[in-house]
Amino acid sequence: MKMSMYQASLPVFTHMLKNLDAILAKGAAHAEAKGIDPQVLVTARLYPDMFPLTRQVQIATDVVKGCPARLSGREPPKFEDNESSFPELSERVKKTIAFLETFKPEEIDGTEDKEVTLKMRSGELTLDGYKYLTGFVIPNFFFHITTAYDILRHNGVELGKKDFIGA
Repeated sequence: MKMSMYQASLPVFTHMLKNLDAILAKGAAHAEAKGIDPQVLVTARLYPDMFPLTRQVQIATDVVKGCPARLSGREPPKFEDNESSFPELSERVKKTIAFLETFKPEEIDGTEDKEVTLKMRSGELTLDGYKYLTGFVIPNFFFHITTAYDILRHNGVELGKKDFIGA
């Protein structure tokens, strides 16, 4: 049986973005309950040369809004990358989910062989749709969501595996 590119991507992205939004809400609640300036958490990093929480969320949402857009031939929406608070990060996640919900399976299924070219800092990267989804988008998305989770967990937010995976 052939894999459905749609089922392997958009429902998974939407589910995980909803989990990310709930994780961000727990971060905001933690800051309030502990009397911590929320900026401490949204600008936190795991290590000085790593991106802060805000950038982790921005990259995760950019990767998944670009995926169905590129596979279907649409233009992905541009977000300003200027979020600096939990409410702004949450709004970005919700805008991304709303964009993903505009796609129908027939726009994504059958794009396994579609050529996708990405402009990277190191130059252009061209992949077929299947490799783009499974070897680029999915790993990047989960890396940045995991890092966002880890930043908050490292800073004392009470999170567990169920928060990451969801119900």
